[in-house]
Amino acid sequence: MSVTALSPRFFIAVVVILLFCRLVSWSIGRAGQPPVVGEMVAGVLLGPSLLGAVAPRVEHELFPAALKPVLYVAGQIGLVAFMFQAGHEFRSHLDRHIARAALAVSSAGIAAPLVLGGLLAIAAHGRVGIFVSGVSPTVTESFVGVALAITAFPMLARIITERGLSGTRYGSLALASGAIDDVVAWCLLAGVLAAASGRPKPILVALGGIVVFALAILYGVRPLLARTLKNGGSVSDGQVLVVAAVLFAAAWFTDEIGLYSVFGAFCVGMAMPSSGAAERAVGTISTSNRIIFLPMFFIYSGLNTRFALLGNRPLLLFSLLAIVVAVVGKFGACWLAARASGQDQATAVRLGALMNARGLMQLIALNVGLQAGIINSELFTALVLVALVTTLMASPVLTILDRKMPVREDAGSPEPEAELAAAAG
Repeated sequence: MSVTALSPRFFIAVVVILLFCRLVSWSIGRAGQPPVVGEMVAGVLLGPSLLGAVAPRVEHELFPAALKPVLYVAGQIGLVAFMFQAGHEFRSHLDRHIARAALAVSSAGIAAPLVLGGLLAIAAHGRVGIFVSGVSPTVTESFVGVALAITAFPMLARIITERGLSGTRYGSLALASGAIDDVVAWCLLAGVLAAASGRPKPILVALGGIVVFALAILYGVRPLLARTLKNGGSVSDGQVLVVAAVLFAAAWFTDEIGLYSVFGAFCVGMAMPSSGAAERAVGTISTSNRIIFLPMFFIYSGLNTRFALLGNRPLLLFSLLAIVVAVVGKFGACWLAARASGQDQATAVRLGALMNARGLMQLIALNVGLQAGIINSELFTALVLVALVTTLMASPVLTILDRKMPVREDAGSPEPEAELAAAAG
């Protein structure tokens, strides 16, 4: 398809995506789900799982194969813009207590599902057709563990923002825990890919890239942004240009080292100074891009999701067990770790609920595994179901908790002595 022919297809697809996402978000919002979940469901409905099954010609005409890369790139713009804004908002909620608790929660939220997921895959060997011929079973079993250890960092951030949780301790703690969780999980994924290929380069690039990126943020990006946005008044076109260039450069670098663009965008948001010009720059870059382009990211992922394979009974049973393992490993482990780090019961259980959502970050990892040839369509489908169910759980669980277990105004903010005592005990 020529570029000239592709352009009108893109415009009409955008119209359908924006209107359909808004319709589904409105409908699912009546059931208490945030708009982000509606966009995720809309992607599945417009893909081969529904539209492609009942009207394949319509799906092909609306989303031809040549259009999918365009939707992917457009969706990345929206996702980067949103995570930039989330990082900037998160910066104001940091304190010296959160880092320790976040490390404890994220460590538990990685280790438990990693081990349980691997054991589930080992038990399924020879019983369920989730293994790829020519790929070591250990690689596939490790991939299942890593996939279940991932938290939907962008999804988590949107749920926190849309429910007005960004100013709460457990909202900030969940963002910090989710960020640490996914950085480690993506490094583990790089390790699995390296083991599958027999080459150590992917994990070495990721680990070395993290060090380089951290130094660049601390000694390059932060001073540059502080000088550029030192004024407290209106923001100029030149200032917006500098910020946008830094933002997309960071997204490019973290994509190149295998950690995905959202982390670069989130870190740049955190590096923004506290000034009126910075606030206006974030609003200028984020708002319209997030509203227009972010739904395309969800639709692109939905176009690559298929559920027809779940008619296979052993695969369906494996999928249901994977959901149980995922919830116990993430929700349960994060809750226990939060309690052990000194958080009150109401905060700890909310942390478990938020960290349990996996969403599109898991879908992204699944696509990486599928393209690398280390998982097949059966395992891909089973783990997509895990991502959807665990994400759909988050909002209803939080709503129930708000009714049954409200958070006190001073909850989850222990004094230094209390936190040290909890850590020592």
